[in-house]
Amino acid sequence: MQQLKLLALDPEDLEIVSAHLQDAVLRIADIAYVPSDSRFAMIVNRFDWVNAGDGGKGSKKNFQRHRTALRFDRVLSAKFRKIRLSAKDAVLELLAVQFEETNKPEGYVTLVFAGGGAIRLHVECIEAEMRDLGPVWKTKNLPEHEDSGDAKAET
Repeated sequence: MQQLKLLALDPEDLEIVSAHLQDAVLRIADIAYVPSDSRFAMIVNRFDWVNAGDGGKGSKKNFQRHRTALRFDRVLSAKFRKIRLSAKDAVLELLAVQFEETNKPEGYVTLVFAGGGAIRLHVECIEAEMRDLGPVWKTKNLPEHEDSGDAKAET
């Protein structure tokens, strides 16, 4: 199986990364912000929507997750909302990755999580990489969450 590797350098690229990361789950312990390196990174278990099929009657379910890294460079600051960083084993579900431009190419990347949590990264520009790390496993569960309409975070 080919591993996915995506680079994001503009808002359109980031939308593609966001689509691939929808419903990824992660532990808070797998989040790192290193201000001295201007870098934010996290390791997630990405649900593979591309190969999942619709799961309907008569279709073959191929639900699987990939261990995946997400990294942002040129990060000026990181703010956390409704996320307790001390709760290392708490699990978050990523809903979307959004970008709000302020002074081109500068802006804010917001990682929106189920339950109202968010991480807001102030970035010089969009410079991100999503890369599968290798481990892939089958899962019986298709991610489900309430339709909250627009997943915009208040930050």
